[in-house]
Amino acid sequence: MNSMRVSAEGLVLGVALDALLGDPKRWHPVAGFGRVASMAEKSLYGDSRWRGAVFAGLLVGGAGVVGVGLQRVGRGNVLVTAACTWGVLGGTSLGREGLIMARMLERGDVDAARGRLSHLCARDPEGLDAKELARAVVESVAENTSDAAVAPLVWGAVGGIPGLLMYRAVNTLDAMVGYRNPRYERFGWAAAKLDDVANWVPARATGALVSLCSGREAWRVFRRDGGKHPSPNAGRCEAAFAGALGVRLGGENEYGGRAERRPEMGDGRAPEVRDIRRAVELSAVVTFATAAIVWALR
Repeated sequence: MNSMRVSAEGLVLGVALDALLGDPKRWHPVAGFGRVASMAEKSLYGDSRWRGAVFAGLLVGGAGVVGVGLQRVGRGNVLVTAACTWGVLGGTSLGREGLIMARMLERGDVDAARGRLSHLCARDPEGLDAKELARAVVESVAENTSDAAVAPLVWGAVGGIPGLLMYRAVNTLDAMVGYRNPRYERFGWAAAKLDDVANWVPARATGALVSLCSGREAWRVFRRDGGKHPSPNAGRCEAAFAGALGVRLGGENEYGGRAERRPEMGDGRAPEVRDIRRAVELSAVVTFATAAIVWALR
């Protein structure tokens, strides 16, 4: 059995494990990596780009070394690739968080939904009403469909276990330090740029897959509006979801007390609570479509 076939079968089995089990309940590898990264930050932090580059390089490179070791030890064993894939995927947990938010908003518990929003995004929840919370959730589900599902599978298909682990390391570091605030403006620059590069192809693949699964309107909005977003990648996913769901995404968001005006994407109405469930369903369909393509190319 060649390595490409082993990798593909392991990736697809990992998707099945994630769908059945969600994130590992104990000893989650991403949480463990986060703890290592926090310790490294204490030692390496400085208000400079070069320190941030060393920080990101050491941690991403370390993840790659671990991946190479696991791939050599588990060569020919589909289960090793499957376990690593399960460990880095987050599509099922993303969907579960979206549905938790949907249930809170469906029963009118806006305060609880505000308190829960941080599980999905860094947006300031205070003052958001049900419709603004629904928009935040739909946008987060759209963007994270690439980060949590499509991108790991793309990099796993390209680079095997090292590709899986290095992608997740890059994405985790961006979530930890890739912010434009006084502490991380310089130190987090390298991690943020690495994340932009790592997600460039997967984000566009996500937009194309959303269109493939949904129809021409998603493709039209994806092509027309995907480049409006300040992020080079998030807008591709959000625009495709906006077209697929027939809603309008974008608007004013607050992060750490700082307001940001995002261009609007899509021609439909503002998102409603019911659109959260539709977004979660679409995200799952796109994840399984990605797995099917990986399987077909094995």
